Amino acid sequence: MKPPRHQSGAALLAAMITVTLVATIAAAALWRQWRGVEVEAAERARVQSAWILTGALDWGRLILAGDQRESTTDHLAEPWAVPLAEARLSTFLAAGESSADTERDAFLSGQITDLQSRLNLMNLVAGDPADPVDALARFGRLFDLLGLPASELAVLQRSLARAQAALAGAATGGDAPLMPRRFEQLAWLGVSPATLAALRPYATLLPLQNHQPTPVNLNTASAQVIQAAVPGLDLAQAQRLVTQREQGHFKSVQEAMSALGITGANPNWTAVASSFFEIRGRLRLDDVALEEVSVVQRLGRVRGVVTLWRERAALSLPAAGAR
Repeated sequence: MKPPRHQSGAALLAAMITVTLVATIAAAALWRQWRGVEVEAAERARVQSAWILTGALDWGRLILAGDQRESTTDHLAEPWAVPLAEARLSTFLAAGESSADTERDAFLSGQITDLQSRLNLMNLVAGDPADPVDALARFGRLFDLLGLPASELAVLQRSLARAQAALAGAATGGDAPLMPRRFEQLAWLGVSPATLAALRPYATLLPLQNHQPTPVNLNTASAQVIQAAVPGLDLAQAQRLVTQREQGHFKSVQEAMSALGITGANPNWTAVASSFFEIRGRLRLDDVALEEVSVVQRLGRVRGVVTLWRERAALSLPAAGAR
């Protein structure tokens, strides 16, 4: 006796529902497993990237510490000034140390920049009563050279002064801005993005030492920065100084000034050695690119090189066909 048609249809429907449920559960389990693998791989890549970039920072600090032990001046012919071109990480390993991790497409590059090759914007609030030409005049020359509005310079100086007073606990009326730590944060003080972009190659933001101006290194600064830092100097003279140091770095400020026939330059604003540097490390791991920027300070041969701050960010990679 054949079963009724509606019973056969119900059995077929139940079988289809069962198959659908099994497929759904299997797909969900597979997705969870895939997600777990991807999360683990991403975490592993993050940890590896952090260690590699920390190693790049330690490499830069080691070079700067060694340079301080061997030399009392800083110039662009020293090892720290030579950028590390992008290289596969496996090339840094000894033979026979290859593994599944080292066979990945991992490339490292880096660069150390002397931050005292730029004018420190915190000099605008440094106390230097012995200098007849104040910081505002120096930055005014830089703003004129770059064609930037002097009104923004005045606003910047007032805002930095208020932020510094608030940081020191002095009364500022309760609406003082936060003291920026990085150059990009100067936008807090009302500086336009266009002005910041124009200033970036020539200015920086560094902590003051004993409320004294941070000097400009004449061995590493550009002609524009040297002209702004040394009163009475025109751009042609500053360019001549840059050309002359290519034949041999200056061993003292007096030697540099004598080359230009200038006497009486303020030693608080010029130097031939530096304490502040930027270490930039870039890592390209498979299809991910990261960059870490660190600012370090050399505190002497005993205290070594300390990190003031470090920041890591992802970079956008060009399309595969554009590489």
